[in-house]
Amino acid sequence: MDDLSEEQRMAFEAAAFRRLVSHLRERTDVQNIDLMNLAGFCRNCLSNWYREAANAAGVAMDKEESREIIYGMPYDAWRDLHQKEASAGQKAAFEINRPQE
Repeated sequence: MDDLSEEQRMAFEAAAFRRLVSHLRERTDVQNIDLMNLAGFCRNCLSNWYREAANAAGVAMDKEESREIIYGMPYDAWRDLHQKEASAGQKAAFEINRPQE
């Protein structure tokens, strides 16, 4: 919409981002590999984008810090609580859909 101010646009984008992060924290049954295979991004991607934005703005942030912001806890704790071993099918799909670096 062209009639939104820059401040409104940023506020709405921030609200949508917070809701996405909250949703992903609640949906621990959805594995990162499933997100990658279906959408081409996962929680780790979000944390990387967050860290890159912080660093670009001059705020020092490392990978573990940005992951804790997205996961709501240290990544190792989340992984121990919620991550399951990927199936052969999930791994095969990931190899086909893997983002090119």
